[in-house]
Amino acid sequence: MAMTMSAPHRRAVLVDLDGTLVDSAPDLAAAVNRMLAQLGAPPLPLATVRSFIGRGVARLVQQALATADGLNHVDEADALALFERHYTECNGRHSARYPGVLEGLSTLEWLGYPLACVTNKPRPYTMALLDAMALSPYFGAVVCGDGVTPLKPDPAPLLRACHQLGVQPALGVMVGDSEADATAANRAGMPVYLVRYGYHGDAGLAALRCDGLIDAITELPALLCRLERGTARKSERSGTPACGTLA
Repeated sequence: MAMTMSAPHRRAVLVDLDGTLVDSAPDLAAAVNRMLAQLGAPPLPLATVRSFIGRGVARLVQQALATADGLNHVDEADALALFERHYTECNGRHSARYPGVLEGLSTLEWLGYPLACVTNKPRPYTMALLDAMALSPYFGAVVCGDGVTPLKPDPAPLLRACHQLGVQPALGVMVGDSEADATAANRAGMPVYLVRYGYHGDAGLAALRCDGLIDAITELPALLCRLERGTARKSERSGTPACGTLA
């Protein structure tokens, strides 16, 4: 398939990390269960830990402590420190990119879309995971759960990413897998597409408000071209294609 790169688009694509680009649940579960073992509690199933993902590390640890059997009073700050130490060792060991991620990001990059990764994961873990998964080069901005900006579902991380990319929030498009992603995008006033895989939380995917569902990141270019049809006529009059050409 031949591909012709277009001029940069006015729209920017903001993409969640855990559950959207990377299946990181096995590493998170390993760190949680190492933490619980040190605290004298039995391990939690992978599916249980998977349901905790999406609201940040502190919330994940809090939910793990509340769910685990055999725990008396445990200081959450101490438990969080244990988790962080273990996750530093586990991060990226068993994670894997979802099918179509590299192909989809490569196509979006060639088509001229500015890209940002917007995640609630703390920056040290985020950058290490993006590097391990060979995803870092695709993103012109990375907004993390670093304590500077409120976490999703607050819209602030999405607005910050748009600012860093030099794009108006109204021209941002969020891609994620969870209620936090959908709610943040809705509050920011931007379209949001959710992947059918990932970590949808207890309510499930059907309960989430979004503009469309996708099976892979490779579906995004066509969807984004539809969004840009409103600007296509103006672009064609100026001689610049609104969407890059794929042949």
